[in-house]
Amino acid sequence: MSMTQEKVLLKIDKQIDELVKKIELLNYINPLNIEKQRKKFFKSNFTIEPKFKYPKVDFDTFELQRSLFAIEINDIEDEVVRKLYEDIIYEYSGLIECIDTIGQGKKFYYNSLRSFGTPTEKDVENAKFILHFKDEEAENEEATFDVCKTEEQFRNYSERYDFTYTIKHSDKLSAIAMVLNNDQTLVLNSGHLFTQNDIDILTNHEIGVHMVTTMNGLLNPLKIFSHGFPNNTETQEGLAVFSEYMSDSLNMRRLKRIAYRVLAVDSLAKGYSFSETFRMLRNYGMKKKDAFTVSVRVHRGGGFTKDYLYLTGLQKVYAYYKSGKDLSPLLTGKVTLEYLNEINYLIKNSYAKESIHITDSYAKNDNSKETLTYILDNFK
Repeated sequence: MSMTQEKVLLKIDKQIDELVKKIELLNYINPLNIEKQRKKFFKSNFTIEPKFKYPKVDFDTFELQRSLFAIEINDIEDEVVRKLYEDIIYEYSGLIECIDTIGQGKKFYYNSLRSFGTPTEKDVENAKFILHFKDEEAENEEATFDVCKTEEQFRNYSERYDFTYTIKHSDKLSAIAMVLNNDQTLVLNSGHLFTQNDIDILTNHEIGVHMVTTMNGLLNPLKIFSHGFPNNTETQEGLAVFSEYMSDSLNMRRLKRIAYRVLAVDSLAKGYSFSETFRMLRNYGMKKKDAFTVSVRVHRGGGFTKDYLYLTGLQKVYAYYKSGKDLSPLLTGKVTLEYLNEINYLIKNSYAKESIHITDSYAKNDNSKETLTYILDNFK
């Protein structure tokens, strides 16, 4: 690439970076009144549909769309790179549409479908296949770690990685922990009591993969590695759950929770209301609190389909690993397995850097649970 073309690419990449900094969907889609609505829903004997309130969107979505499509990506002469940036602009545009329609029922749901898709029949069959197996572990591990003790364990775990990040506590999460990519922040649910297994799962998932790819993305000269390739959720969540498997923290209960999410997302396509999804999950044996949490995750915004991608992502990453391929290109940032050729092309042509931080559980397969391996080997 000539110096002129390199300048053009970096300029366009910077323009996109400036525009998409606010596109953190998870900042806007987590309801502000989960606890209040949970109490109301339980008190009504699971009949009153929750009415969620959401954070105010603090940017002009129309203006952002207009500016995004005004970027002159045709100035990029390299066809592979230009096509990648075209795909990325469409991806960000879809996420802006999602943010713009949060809380607007079907409008949001259709935008979510465009950005994240929905489970296929095979995905649903794989989820049901998982639910046939009995839990191998003791059911009643005690939840003894409050958010402060949990934070301490996260800090101890993170010493194995050469980076620093911020930890915050929040009572507004529908998850028990998540990484905010743009802020390099881990948010822990302050209202949750954690088990040791929760912490083992979350450290490997949130720090071992999500924070690792956040930090590797920041080390790349092209900001698209930080903000994300198209459909990167599936690969990123697949890598994160695979890290749980490789570290031996994944267990049958956790895998079943991921399977329940597939069925819950599938219930959106069937037109289920919140209470109908909740009752379906209860019929499958989920506890009230867990069934409520999963129902919130998939019904928030108006129908958020992202959660089925944890299972499909795990399936794809596991198959990739079993084929003997190197996982490190998938850790270069918020990248996607389907764009592996483009990632390698960018690295080969010095547009991108190889991964500096590597998920440490990938170095050695510590999984001791034969049933989990059997399930992963026998997905359709």
